[in-house]
Amino acid sequence: MQAILMEKEELKAVLSIEEKGTSESVGCKDTSNLSSVLQKEVGEKVDNLALDELRVETDLPEGAKKNKKKSKSKKKKELQEQTDPPSIPIVKLFPSGEFPEGETQQYKDDNLWRTTSEEKRELERLDKPIYNSVRRAAEVHRQVRKYIKRILKPGMLMIDLCETLENTVRKLISENGLQAGIAFPTGCSLNWVAAHWTPNSGDKTVLQYDDVMKLDFGTHIDGHIVDCAFTVAFNPMFDPLLEASREATNTGIKEAGIDVRLCDVGAAIQEVMESYEVDINGKVFQVKSIRNLNGHSIGRYQIHAGKSVPIVKGGEQTKMEEGEFFAIETFASTGKGYIREDLECSHYMKNFDVGHIPLRLPRAKQLLATINNNFSTLAFCRRYLDRLGETRYLMALKNLCDAGIVQPYPPLCDVKGSYVSQFEHTILLRPTCKEVISRGEDY
Repeated sequence: MQAILMEKEELKAVLSIEEKGTSESVGCKDTSNLSSVLQKEVGEKVDNLALDELRVETDLPEGAKKNKKKSKSKKKKELQEQTDPPSIPIVKLFPSGEFPEGETQQYKDDNLWRTTSEEKRELERLDKPIYNSVRRAAEVHRQVRKYIKRILKPGMLMIDLCETLENTVRKLISENGLQAGIAFPTGCSLNWVAAHWTPNSGDKTVLQYDDVMKLDFGTHIDGHIVDCAFTVAFNPMFDPLLEASREATNTGIKEAGIDVRLCDVGAAIQEVMESYEVDINGKVFQVKSIRNLNGHSIGRYQIHAGKSVPIVKGGEQTKMEEGEFFAIETFASTGKGYIREDLECSHYMKNFDVGHIPLRLPRAKQLLATINNNFSTLAFCRRYLDRLGETRYLMALKNLCDAGIVQPYPPLCDVKGSYVSQFEHTILLRPTCKEVISRGEDY
């Protein structure tokens, strides 16, 4: 259709030019004759084009154009829907490159002015690329945990659960070396084990109906980490225990803010946490906050950036600051409320501030190169080394730990026979408001 209209216009232009040229070069009588001939020829062509235009319109069914547009729109819409199981990278679901904002909460009291401050809004505009990166990581986390929650059931091998989760993260985040990927190993600690347990290769642990499992996993884009966790329990008698940690975490988020003292956040968390009790097989337990476990500030490629967010009163007087990321996490226990290191180690992480340390063992040097290239200062586990093709590395890994280059993080356990639940979100203290980056419809 457009081509036909263009041809019409071209013919009219030719007629106009030729008429003008002819009138300048010949007498009036000749011009009149030539002009009439040209007009006749052009008229015939225009008539033919009009007929072609009519044929095109009559050949098209009623509303075909509209249907074609609808079909394209529908196709586009279909492309934006995630598959089941999830397999489409998040960047393809959001072709604009803008990822969903988390839940925003206003600051309290003396910081309310920030909401309308033009200066603070400008600071946010400057940091938008960072916000967008961490929001992309958060969207991956939301979609992965939604899928995992749906397929979780008693009888699953823990190692299969972890590998399914991690492979889904790798697909959705478009894993790319240190630019995008998994931020730390999947913690799937059971019952009295509070944190830092993931199965090593060959582990045959099976998820049971009466287990309380903390599923703690992280995603990152360009080192901007989302650290987020939830607890799964199939037996409803554990619901109050889960509710205690969920509500305590939400309280911590609500209390957090710029210039807020970390000890005040801890006191508010403990008050809510210890207002709960749970009946387990006829015995009532007072829920306790685990006093030597904390939330923490998060830096780029640094899961623990220096500040600790206590979950009991009497913690640090240090203040939270503008622009900081924090993992607000709480642990509710039916045990002593105090953890110790126990069981076989699976988690490791290169020390963030370590300088050059000479190594004698060639195998240790080789393993360190693998760690630097694939994880840098992000946490990793033995399964990740196996996946990269590393074999017989335990002696070399011990050598790196002994030299202080790599830090082991063994499982953290309360007393055997107790139960621990955990909930965690990553928050960002933006200049104008507080954003709960990892918030989803589930928690």
